Amino acid sequence: MQFGRKARICGSLTSKSTTTSKQPRRVGVLVHPAFISQLGHLRVKSLQTFKTQVEQLLRRGEAFAASVRTCSESCITEFDKGCSDAAIRHANWDASKVRDKLCRDIESHVSSVRNDKLSELKATYEKQITAALAEPVESLFEVGGSETWASIRKLLKHETDVAISCFSPALSGFELDQDAFDRKMQNLKDYARSVVEKKAREEAGKVLMRMKDRFNTVFSHDSDSIPRLWTGKEDIKSITLEARSESLKLLSIVAAIRLDEKSDRIESILFSRLLEGKISISSRNSDIADSCDPLASSSWEEVSPENTLLTPVQCLSLWRQFIAETEYTVSQAISAQEAHRRSNNWLPPAWAIVAMIILGFNEFMLLLRNPLYLFILFVVYLFGKALWIQMDIPGEFRNGTMQVLFSEPWIRIESPGLCPSGKSIGHDVWVKLTSWVYTVSWAKPDI
Repeated sequence: MQFGRKARICGSLTSKSTTTSKQPRRVGVLVHPAFISQLGHLRVKSLQTFKTQVEQLLRRGEAFAASVRTCSESCITEFDKGCSDAAIRHANWDASKVRDKLCRDIESHVSSVRNDKLSELKATYEKQITAALAEPVESLFEVGGSETWASIRKLLKHETDVAISCFSPALSGFELDQDAFDRKMQNLKDYARSVVEKKAREEAGKVLMRMKDRFNTVFSHDSDSIPRLWTGKEDIKSITLEARSESLKLLSIVAAIRLDEKSDRIESILFSRLLEGKISISSRNSDIADSCDPLASSSWEEVSPENTLLTPVQCLSLWRQFIAETEYTVSQAISAQEAHRRSNNWLPPAWAIVAMIILGFNEFMLLLRNPLYLFILFVVYLFGKALWIQMDIPGEFRNGTMQVLFSEPWIRIESPGLCPSGKSIGHDVWVKLTSWVYTVSWAKPDI
C-alpha cells in the first residue's frame, strides 16, 4: 500500500515537471511571430531614418560617402539595440537575417542615391560647359578670322579646366575607385569637346548663309562699316574680290574640325582653286573626275573622316551656288554706278544752256529740229565777236557809260554813191537804215 502511494506521488511529480518544461516552448512558439514582426518594424524604421539623415546631410553640403557611412553606422546601431530590447531572455532567437536584409536595403538605397547624385552632378557641369562654350564658339565662327580654331581651342581648354577643377572635388566626395574617377573626368572632357564639334557641324550646315551675309557686309560697307554709295569712283572688281575672299575664309574654317592642332592645306587649296578663278560658275569643262584635282576628292589630305565637315566636292558645289546667288548684288552695284554717272551728266552743254536762256525752250527745240538755224546763229556769233574785237568796245567804255551814250556816233552807215566815210569821235553805236543796200564801214576814233 505504501509502495503504491509512493509510486503515484512520483508519477505526479514527473508529470508536473514535464508540463513546466513545455510551457516556455509553447510561449516561444506563440511570441516568435510577434518578435519577427517587431524586427521588420525596426528594419523599416531604421531604413527610413537612414534615408532621412542622409538627405539632410547632403542638403547641408556634406560629402556623400562620409554621410552614408555615418548614417549607416547610426542606423545599424539603433537596429541592434532595438533587437536586443525586443528579444526574450534565454530564447536565443537569431536576428541576423533581418539585420542582413537591412544592410542590403541600405546598400540598394545608397547605390540608387549615388547614381542619381552622380547624374545630377554630371548634368550640372555639362550644363555649365554648354553655357560657357556654345555661344562663344558660335560667335567665333561668325567672325571667321584666321585664328578662329586657335581661339576655339584656347576657349575649350580654359572652360574644361575650370569645370574639371570644380568637378573633381565634388566627385571625390563619393569616394569612387580610381578607374571610375578617371572615367568620370574623361567623360566630362569628351562632353566639352562634343559641344564644340556639334556647334561646328551646325555652322557647316548653314555656312552658305554665313558666306552670303559676310559678302553683303564687306561688299556694301567700307572699312569703317559705313554703307557704300556707288558714285562711280569705287573699284567694284577689287571690292568684289575682297568680299569673296572673306566669304571663302568662312568656308575653309568650317570645312574640318581642328581641335588637335594638326596643320592642313584646306585654305590654300580653296583659295588657289576657287578665288583665283580657275573654277567658276560657268565652267563647263571642269575636270571634276580628274584625280589630280584636289577638289575632285571626297576627303581632305591630313584630315580624318570623323573630323571632316565638308568634303572638297561639297565645298566646290557650295562655292558655285554662292557665286550664283551673289552675282545679282554685284550687277546692282554696277547699275547703281552707271545710274549715278548718268545723273551727274543730266545738264546739256554750255551753248545749249545759253540758247535756252536767250530763246526759251520752245525756240531751242525749234533749233534742234532745224540745224540750219544753228548755222545761222553760229555765223551771227562770229560776226558779233569780230565786231566786238575790231571796235574795241571795252576800251570805249573805260571813260564811262554816259559819255558813250551821248557822244557822236563813230560808226557811219552810208549808201552807195555818198561821200566817203569819215572819221568821227563817238562812243555809241547808232545804226540807220537809209537804203536797201548799206555798206558798213568803221574807224577807230582818235582820242
